Order: sequence, then structure tokens, then C-alpha cells
Amino acid sequence: MSKQLLRAGTSIGANIAESQQAQSRPDFISKLCIALKEASETNYWLRLLRATDYLSETEYRTMIVQCRELERLLTSILKSTKPSEQ
Repeated sequence: MSKQLLRAGTSIGANIAESQQAQSRPDFISKLCIALKEASETNYWLRLLRATDYLSETEYRTMIVQCRELERLLTSILKSTKPSEQ
């Protein structure tokens, strides 16, 4: 489980870095959507690792707050970047 957390967590940053070199607006949006999905998966692994006592309450709270903030930031960026649906 910890390896899954590491994979998902580091993928967030990798996709954000890739989005900065996007070839187009749709490519930028796609990379950030992937980063958001990875943040959601990271949130899942954190909750599971806490439930199995792999993480202490303090470790969990520190990481989950950061993960949720990333999710909010990515969601906000995507909402302001995606064309409005009519």
C-alpha cells in the first residue's frame, strides 16, 4: 500500500510539471485532470493506510490536509481553464 501511495503521490507533481510544457490548451487540461485523479487516489491510499494503522493520526492529518489542498487547487484551475459548457 505504501508503494501505491508513493506512486500516486509523485504522479501528481509529475503531471503538473508536464502541464507546464503542454502543447495546447486541451493537453494542459488533460495533464491537470490526470494530476487531479492521482490526488484523489492518493487521498484513498492515505485513508486506507490510516485505517490499517500504518500511519499515525498525526502523519495522516498532515498529509491529508496537503492532499485535499492540492485537490482544491487543481479543481479550481480546471474550472477556470475549461471552456464553459452551454
